[in-house]
Amino acid sequence: MISAHDRYEMKDLTAWGDIDVLVVGGGTTGVAAAISAARRGANVVIVERGIVLGGSQTQGLVMPMMPTNCAGSDTPFVSEVKEYLRRHGIEPSDGVTGTSWTNPDVLVECYDEFASEAGVHVLYNATLFDVIVDGGVLSTVLVQTIEGVVRIRARVFIDATGDAMLARLAGVPCECGYEKTRHNQPMSYRFEMSGIDIERLYHYLKDELHDARCVTAPPYVEIGLARHREMKYAVEPLFVQGIENGELAEDDAEYFQAFSVVGRPDTMAMNCPELPLKFSASDAVSYSEGVTYGRASMRRIANFAKKHIPGFEHAYISRMATMMGTRESWRIKGIAYLTEGDYHSERRFADAVARTGYYIDAHGERVGEYLPAGAYYEIPYRAMVTHEARNLIVAGRCISVSFILQSSMRIQPTCMSIGEAAGIAAAWSAKNKIDANVLDWCDVPDRSYISG
Repeated sequence: MISAHDRYEMKDLTAWGDIDVLVVGGGTTGVAAAISAARRGANVVIVERGIVLGGSQTQGLVMPMMPTNCAGSDTPFVSEVKEYLRRHGIEPSDGVTGTSWTNPDVLVECYDEFASEAGVHVLYNATLFDVIVDGGVLSTVLVQTIEGVVRIRARVFIDATGDAMLARLAGVPCECGYEKTRHNQPMSYRFEMSGIDIERLYHYLKDELHDARCVTAPPYVEIGLARHREMKYAVEPLFVQGIENGELAEDDAEYFQAFSVVGRPDTMAMNCPELPLKFSASDAVSYSEGVTYGRASMRRIANFAKKHIPGFEHAYISRMATMMGTRESWRIKGIAYLTEGDYHSERRFADAVARTGYYIDAHGERVGEYLPAGAYYEIPYRAMVTHEARNLIVAGRCISVSFILQSSMRIQPTCMSIGEAAGIAAAWSAKNKIDANVLDWCDVPDRSYISG
């Protein structure tokens, strides 16, 4: 009989030769990491469980990119993506809010083009299965593919899974959920609706409801409500009536939000339904039940919008996300650990890889704590590496931060900058044979500088 270990040993992924950097997860963070590493001469492979790069931006339909509220926070990769959008007819700036409005289809093209030009190799439809670690050094990952389990060796590994999956398999200590309640932030299951008269919707919000959220004009239109918060929203009475007449469940109306998709003049990205807290982002059965619940809620919201919201009369569900909108699950315990104290004290670091002033936005727990205008804090490289794994860099929403601090740094531009730094550091580590967890970010000559 062949043992499981022997069976894994039978297959090697050799198509791309000697691999310097392996990135697990080709999402918002991972794609920035892989491209940044490859542009610096590393032989890079991405393991991606879907068939599209971009993760939450493209598969999760999370649009637009929230603002960092920090001038000069865009690192070069973030700036380059925004410039690509402009060259392809998508102006990300609405001129008012600082939000960067995007288009998922253009982002797919962007990441395909950037990855191809940089020489990044992508292994699609591939899922991390296990990792081999010896003396704190990751040597090999086991990946489930269409041809079975394969093993991939590399010099440096980047965990861009969002859930710290590679780090956990490697034995890195992690936290999960709010330290006080153990709840994760609630997930959203996003979808798109097309056939919307955006101009009609805009005038309904601005001229009929006098909605205070309506601060931008087409093609940039937002509609939303968040019940049981201090701020009251103009569309809330409409949704309360929908609950009373049985068209909506109470949970359907707890959080409703939609943003127009620039470049698709009749389409909105629906940032809802937001699933109740009973559906956990870190429990396999609960997560799966949440998917089913979310689709039923999605249909109720869409039918209600068609019937009651001006501009939606001829709308229809045109696309459902192919991944859940997970705000938070596991987070590593790294060499540096940031808390809300670092947020409020606007802490700076010599090895800063990103800066942000986005507010505390911990859905289900605490929302709406803001820094003064122009204030920000920084995220250090040491929050991306651990004592336990010498050649592992963790990037994205699962870095070493507390639950509350994570709710501020988890937005796309910040995660992209963290991914960019991870790729730069990984390429330098592989080239110079320096362990990633002792690498001094300040010594990297080609690091991504934050402007301003």
